[in-house]
Amino acid sequence: MKKSFIAFAGLTILLFSCSPSKRISNAAPTALEILLADSALAGTHTGVYVYNPATQKGLVSYQSDKYFVPASNTKLFSCYAGMKYLGDSLTGILYSDSLGELRIIGNGDPTFLHPDFENQPVFEFIKNAKAKEILLCQIRPANNPYQEPFNALGKGWSWDDFNSNYMAERSFFPMYGNIARFTLNQGKVEVSPSYFKNRLFNNGKITTSFDVERQRESNDFFITEGSNKNVVEVPIKQGRDNMVVSIEDSLLVDTVKRNIQLVKTAYPSLSHLKRIHSQPTDSLFKPMMHRSDNFFAEQTLLMVSNEKLGYMSDRDIIDTLLKTNLKDLPQKPVWVDGSGLSRYNLFTPQDFVKVLEKMKDEFGIERMKNILPTGGTGTLGSLYKPITNQIFAKTGTLSGQVALSGYLLTKNNTLLIFSILVNNHTSTASGVRKAVEKFVMDVWEKQ
Repeated sequence: MKKSFIAFAGLTILLFSCSPSKRISNAAPTALEILLADSALAGTHTGVYVYNPATQKGLVSYQSDKYFVPASNTKLFSCYAGMKYLGDSLTGILYSDSLGELRIIGNGDPTFLHPDFENQPVFEFIKNAKAKEILLCQIRPANNPYQEPFNALGKGWSWDDFNSNYMAERSFFPMYGNIARFTLNQGKVEVSPSYFKNRLFNNGKITTSFDVERQRESNDFFITEGSNKNVVEVPIKQGRDNMVVSIEDSLLVDTVKRNIQLVKTAYPSLSHLKRIHSQPTDSLFKPMMHRSDNFFAEQTLLMVSNEKLGYMSDRDIIDTLLKTNLKDLPQKPVWVDGSGLSRYNLFTPQDFVKVLEKMKDEFGIERMKNILPTGGTGTLGSLYKPITNQIFAKTGTLSGQVALSGYLLTKNNTLLIFSILVNNHTSTASGVRKAVEKFVMDVWEKQ
């Protein structure tokens, strides 16, 4: 009886030590054990997947089929959609012109009058148009023209971040990146675009540094003594109050010096319309990934929706993509926005590896290397410097969440695809990133 109990206990220990959630791959057992034991990851929900696309085998897998809040790793899916449907050059606007009337259809292009883009063909086109009447058309779904296709703020975004530059509001015809930029010049705060100069209110004397607080429901900006010495960026409120466009008074009219009216309409198809192209698509995707630009990612998803569905709806285009191009994902994600600002997003490490493999196969690894930051650049600026040009990856950070997914060219010249998602940490983001860096460097060394 005693021998039988000992044998049963031994078998039980063996079975539990080999369970999928605890199993450590032989490919890099020490590295994974060290990662999971790091104090920065204490109490976290962590998933790891390292995959060799040449052999189609997973090398390291730990909770890789479990769901995580991915933060800005969500941008990989928005980037895939953009690369799939936006072509080589962004469509700045669609238009039709006849009988002295120019109808401009907003396409959601975030580069219009954005300070990062000096060349502005859409601006020149509108400014120099010969039409007597210019109408800016906001497209509604043809099957429900009264439906508001999308909200300025995404589902699940933190409402009290409205004053932060990383949460620029979405729109069908963005201008200046939907950001007002404030600078201090000899004790006086100046704003660009100058359209908002009459909406500045000083709360006291400003000397060498300042802060800006926007009213939540309007474009009234309050200037106070603060900690910023250079540029302060604040999102522009989209809506009927000082909207980017309105019939009587608008930022667009003020900028191009033309009389423009806003109309809301439905088109059964946009295929007959002419196009003005603005920028090469990769000139948008690269900063989107290098500095993790939320606004660029959100507008990319809306442009894809306009291209594929004929109207802008983040919800509808996500549903369409998951039923078509992304129907082969290992686990169906919960995907709600383009940037990853929402904590409603839920993806698995296997999902990210799959979309990265699709991007490599469909668009080429060299193009992906150009779009994603490498060691010592972009959001990897302080990390992975010893393997610059051998790692190309997207970071992700929210409070309590850290993510990293991308490509790794190992010391032995083997291309791997990986995803590491860490949720619910109570340490510092930098501490978690350093722990992840140690793991990745070990994989690079030994594979």
